[in-house]
Amino acid sequence: MNLLGIDFEEWFHPQLVQKYIPSKKHELKICQGIDKILDWLREKETFATFFMVGELLEEKPELLDKIIENGHEIAFHTMNHNRLDDDNFKEKFKDELDRFDELTSGRSKGFRAPTFSLNKNSSWAIDYLIEKNYLYDSSIVPAKTKLYGFSNAEISPYRISSENLLNNNSNSSLIEFPLLISKILGKKIPSGGGFFLRFLPLKIIEKGIKTYERLHIPSTFYIHSWELTPEFMPSLPLPIMDKFVTYYNLSNALPRMSKLLEKFEFTSFERYMKSS
Repeated sequence: MNLLGIDFEEWFHPQLVQKYIPSKKHELKICQGIDKILDWLREKETFATFFMVGELLEEKPELLDKIIENGHEIAFHTMNHNRLDDDNFKEKFKDELDRFDELTSGRSKGFRAPTFSLNKNSSWAIDYLIEKNYLYDSSIVPAKTKLYGFSNAEISPYRISSENLLNNNSNSSLIEFPLLISKILGKKIPSGGGFFLRFLPLKIIEKGIKTYERLHIPSTFYIHSWELTPEFMPSLPLPIMDKFVTYYNLSNALPRMSKLLEKFEFTSFERYMKSS
């Protein structure tokens, strides 16, 4: 069994988009696609974990009911999609955890850092999650990229601590679910969703999942809400490279993810942990 997380965020939340738009209140567009996403999951007979940006629940509290009523799980993705290592964010994070707890009536037990920004400068977040009785995190990518990742992190689930982000600490109560990676010519490549779902040949991703299956490791996968609903994603005038990463093959993200759901079994983190 593999794990599916939907990073539910608006068109203005991605890091590559944020820095090019004015910091003001924006019209919610992606939220209009919630029914489409839920219908798609129902059709594929798959449960997922929705890593939700909290400010969306403040604006649209009905999102929570729809997600929970359809058997899916709600988890935390910060209130405004800030990187954990942003200046002075440590002071805000604890309050954000409390606020999300209020919005979800304490349902959230999982966390994912925006842009996988859990690193040595933001490892303090682990202690806050443990303090709030969170059960798991899914912010580690065991392959190094320009924006995130570690080349020497474990690939199977392990107990993570603020002192040791990359290897098992049996004294910790928080389980880390690292994202799926694949190997190409001996080089580790993230293959667990997002841009890499849209960019890599699907055979490479499938091979990575099969490799994990042989090792009895769950493949942890993610896809953004705006990748599932490209019709609501506005075309923004970004620099060439940022535009490429954001929009490349966007219309094929849902069909590609559908093929994976048809070929492999996926479920929410909550359901996986209960059945393990």
